[in-house]
Amino acid sequence: MHNETQPRFVNHLSTLNTQSWVMFRRPLSCMLIALALTASPAAHAEGKGKQAKQPYLQLDTIAASVMRPSGRHGVLTVEVGLDASDPKLRDRLELYQPMLRSAYVLAIQPYALGIPPGAPPNADYIASVLQRETDRVLGQSGARVLVGSILIN
Repeated sequence: MHNETQPRFVNHLSTLNTQSWVMFRRPLSCMLIALALTASPAAHAEGKGKQAKQPYLQLDTIAASVMRPSGRHGVLTVEVGLDASDPKLRDRLELYQPMLRSAYVLAIQPYALGIPPGAPPNADYIASVLQRETDRVLGQSGARVLVGSILIN
């Protein structure tokens, strides 16, 4: 006989039905898969030692102000990457990334403000200006500027 004044203890494990186990099984299996995927490349990289860097370096998107056909201000965005086959030059590119981005924005901004409203940007001109600035900042040629996309928003 059970006294109503005393608390009743319930075995919580016996109250779990099969749906509850399914609910716990999915997140657990997802976590295990994620752990396995993140652990493999680290173990693989440790076994190989130091890996060679890729010659391509993707920079953050360059942005400059433009005038839109409505008279409002817009944004010109340019995706830029750099290609350097020389490993020493590639290392310099990583070090000079902030200076390159600054030089790119300073070079593109006057051009962007001069684009007539509604006119498309000149990709050849932008690429040549970025190449000139890259050579100037690095103090040497050898790094190729690769322009991904140019958008006016």
